[in-house]
Parts: sequence; C-alpha cells; structure tokens
Amino acid sequence: MQTDITRADLPLILAIDIGTSSIRSLLFDRLGRCISEATSRQPINLEMGNDGRVEIATMSLAESCWYCIDETLEKAGNFANRVAAVAMCTFVSNILGVDKELQPITPVYTYADTRPSKVVPGMRASFNEEQIHQRTGCVLHATYLPVRFIWLAQFQPEVLVQVQRWMTIGEFLYAQLFGETAVSYSVASWSGLFNRTRFQWDDEILSKLPLEVSQLSQLVELDHGFQGLRAPFAQRWPALKEIPWYPAVGDGAAANIGSGCINHNQVAISMGTSSAVRVVIPDNILPVPSGLWAYCVDRQLALVGGALSEGGSLYAWLVSVLNLTKYHDLEASLAKLLPAGHRLTLLPLLAGERSPRWRGDARGMISGITIATTPLEILRAGMESVVFRIAEIYQLLTPLLATKARVIASGGALSNSKLWTQMLSDTLGKPVALSLDQEASARGAAMLAQRSLGLVDSLDDFPLPIGSIFKPNLAAHKLYLAAMQEQRNLYEKVYIERS
Repeated sequence: MQTDITRADLPLILAIDIGTSSIRSLLFDRLGRCISEATSRQPINLEMGNDGRVEIATMSLAESCWYCIDETLEKAGNFANRVAAVAMCTFVSNILGVDKELQPITPVYTYADTRPSKVVPGMRASFNEEQIHQRTGCVLHATYLPVRFIWLAQFQPEVLVQVQRWMTIGEFLYAQLFGETAVSYSVASWSGLFNRTRFQWDDEILSKLPLEVSQLSQLVELDHGFQGLRAPFAQRWPALKEIPWYPAVGDGAAANIGSGCINHNQVAISMGTSSAVRVVIPDNILPVPSGLWAYCVDRQLALVGGALSEGGSLYAWLVSVLNLTKYHDLEASLAKLLPAGHRLTLLPLLAGERSPRWRGDARGMISGITIATTPLEILRAGMESVVFRIAEIYQLLTPLLATKARVIASGGALSNSKLWTQMLSDTLGKPVALSLDQEASARGAAMLAQRSLGLVDSLDDFPLPIGSIFKPNLAAHKLYLAAMQEQRNLYEKVYIERS
C-alpha cells in the first residue's frame, strides 16, 4: 500500500526498521500507506565466523541508521515538517554492552549467533526449563540472553567486567539520541529475561546469571515517547527535535500488526531473511504451547508462534554456493520441476534450530543426492524444506486459531516469489493471501505510533492490505505431506535417535 507524498493523508510517521539484512527508513501517512518516494535503505554487514559467530559492528549500524533518516527527510522536502512521531522496530533478540558513557564496548550479538549453544546442556542441570518457558515464553537456547550471559561468563569473562550496561540496538540508538533510554515490553519479551505475566525483569533467572537488574533498562509501554534530541542531532534533524520518538517494538510483533493480523482470525506467516508463524491474541497465554514461544505486543496483546533462522537467507546461500546466478529467469526454471520430484530431503538448519525443538547445535543436511541430482533440484528442495518447517509450526499453532482463520503472508522472500508462496499454500492445503505491504514491519510500527498519538482508536481502523490469493493444489499438497514426513524422519534419525 503506497501513495505519493502530495496525496498523503497527514500527519506522517517516520518508521525505522532495523532488520538483519538492512536498515530502512520510511514515511507512512495516517491511512498506513507508505510514501513511495521517501524511502531509504542501507545494507547491514553481518560479521560471521565458522565458530557460529554472527555479529554486527555497533557504530557502523548506528551510522547507517542516521544516514537513512537523513535521506528520508531530504526526500520528503517540506513535508518533513509534517512528521508527527518516529516509530522503530528491530530484529530481536539482540544485545550489546556499553560503558558508563553509553559508548559501545561489544558488537551487537545477534539471535543467529550459535556460539552459546555449547553451554545449554550444562544450564539444563541448574535451570528448570519448563518453568522458564511458562514465565518468560522463551526456552534455553542460544537465541535468548540467559544462555548468552552464561556463555560470556565461561568464554569472554573480561567482557562482563568491562560492560556497565546491557541494551538492545534500539535502546542504544535512543541512548545516543537522547542520553537516556528504555526498553519496551515488546522487545524485552524476546530476551528470555522478562517475566511476561508480571511485566518485569525475572528475578529468579537474574539470580543465576552474571547480570544485575541495574544493568538493564527501564521497562516501558509503547506509548512512552522520548523528546528533545541532543546536539548534534537536534541541528541535524530540526523537524524531529521535539516530536515523540516511541521505543522500538519487536519486528515480529510489528509485522503482524502491519499485515493486518491483529487477532486469532488471521495468522501471519512471514519470510524475509528468516521466517516466522505468529498469531496475536488478547492477554497472556498460560500455558505456553510446547515448541512455541510467547512474546508481547504490549500489555494487552500477546504474540504466540515460532520462528526459523532460515528463509531468504537459505535461498541466497544456495544460489551463491550452487553458482545459479547464470540463470536469466531462475524462478521459471524452478517452476518447471515437479513438487518434491527431486527426491531430496533437506534440513535447512544452517544457523541451528529455533522452533520447534530448539536444537542450537543442529546443522544443515541434504539426503538423497545422486549422480543425476542438479543444482536446480537442490535449490527447489531447499525452498520446499523451509516451507515444511513453517507448516510444522503452523500445525502447533492451530489450536489457538479461529476455525476459519485466514493465512496472510508477508516478507520479501514471498512477495518476490510466486512459486515460493504457492509452495506454502500447497503445503498447508489452505489459501494464502499475500499482503500488499512489502514493509509490514515498518507499517506495523507506524500504526502502533499512530495509536499512541491518539490518531486512531483501534488498530482495526486501518485497511487490511490484502493482494493476491494463492489456492492450494491438492495433488501437490499430498506430495508435500509425504515429503514433510521424510524431513521429520531424517531429523529424528540424526538428532533424536543418536542423542
């Protein structure tokens, strides 16, 4: 959903979306439409190592963010003065350490960093994982911060001595802009340190970690606005100096809101760099379903679902490794292959497993390769393997959905590939509506900011951005169900029977 700036319904919201592949700065009008000519994008450089390291240079990310804001305001021209608030969403979970001057000591540790996985077995002996899951909505996994801090204590203890405060990237950016910071319930709920029923940091977990509650930020609701930019940012962006900047919301929560999935009548499936299946429900869920997580949108709305580290990242890796860039129309070539006709079984766990079994030590695998297997077949098998894992999470989530809940898909990987979206519909055996908004996370953050400003009474006031509807091919559905079972069998042989 887009419009040009001269047709925008004022006022405007500036939305900053920090993902794992890029930072985007966009303007949205009062109807939730993106201003087409005022967007800015900067790539994010992930620093990776064979040991599982996946980090981002903190100040490089910050400078890219400032640049995006510069460019969006420049493109907006005089309309920059009609921006009423700034919204932000970020990838979660992430963490970085700063000194007493709020300057970074560490890089940004990302959810994809699998190095902490090695301490999970030992932690399970001293932590009650089921109780943690119910209190925090999270499990013991490298994605979450309890595991990160135990790993730091064992392998980088000098970092713990140097760091005065710990914060997420959204908090850090606001600390630079305002000299103070806070963390939303939404972002905090992705940490594994947040008690989701009491809306405070979890004392029981903190008592077992090399971390003090004083090293964490104040918890706030999404309508907590920061105002009064510090120099030199006040001189750099005078239009933004005195308007409210709302705390970051988790990108998954924002994506649900932005795609119109605001209750149990709609389930959101997103696939960008990574993938997720999520539903928004009122209040908190007790108990949290096994294999899933439970986070917050705010104090009133919970977000339940599961996430995968794989998605568009797997596609990009396979295209590069298999040298498939030579194809003029790769999608058309892939579409000529029969569903699951390659007879390959692929576990796409290049960055370990998140939902539903949370095996951080899991790794990718391809079974069934013969001398006749082609690179195109491997790529198609990879695409199908991601969809199979999405379908597994969807099945776990089904009891929480309305009987005829609509599936709404979003994310660049799906919006740019009709084939992949059709695979999703065929595997689920359900129609899949593709969201018209390719910037669902940023749109969701902007919608929440409008609610905080009082410009709308309810998130229902925004139009539902639905586009093409993909209907399942029942013959393909049958083939995919069999292939899904082969994927489960392979997983069990490798990671269950051998453990």
